[in-house]
Amino acid sequence: MQDTFYIKNMVCNRCIASVLDIFNAEGFVVESVELGKVIATKGIESSFKNLSKVLAKTGFEIIESETDTLIEQLKVAIINKIESGETAHIFQSLAKEFGKTETALSKLFSKSEGITLEKYTINLKIEKVKEYIQLGQLNFSEIAYSLNYKTSSHLARQFKTVTGMSMSTYKSLGNWDRKTLDQIV
Repeated sequence: MQDTFYIKNMVCNRCIASVLDIFNAEGFVVESVELGKVIATKGIESSFKNLSKVLAKTGFEIIESETDTLIEQLKVAIINKIESGETAHIFQSLAKEFGKTETALSKLFSKSEGITLEKYTINLKIEKVKEYIQLGQLNFSEIAYSLNYKTSSHLARQFKTVTGMSMSTYKSLGNWDRKTLDQIV
């Protein structure tokens, strides 16, 4: 019988590969794996308890509550939207996708994570900006455009508010102080 596992802290393709390796090593037959979700069948030698322990050692966690599952799915959806450049009207899009109002999603997220959904999204965008600056392939206006900011000055103000320095200062320092996506909250 297939089980669906929701996994906390899966935020990139390397996470998918790591979780897949862990499930396989623990004797599970994996049907599919994507950010935050694994569909697998328990093998003869498989143990849910041992799987949880091994996942925890690598920074992952099986989510058991419905609220925690929703929050993790919301995080994954936001990360995917930012990665794909679909950040225009992001909260309306999420509300529609999850079948809840923007207010309900925001309250649920804030209560669970201790940070507003908007602040979380801004922090993710700022980490994406840091990545773009580090890669050096886009100028500041192009970065702002790629993340659906109306103006580059709006992005510049947010960047300074979050990091305490301007984008130019960050770029000139060359000290790429970036957070991993699972450490944003």
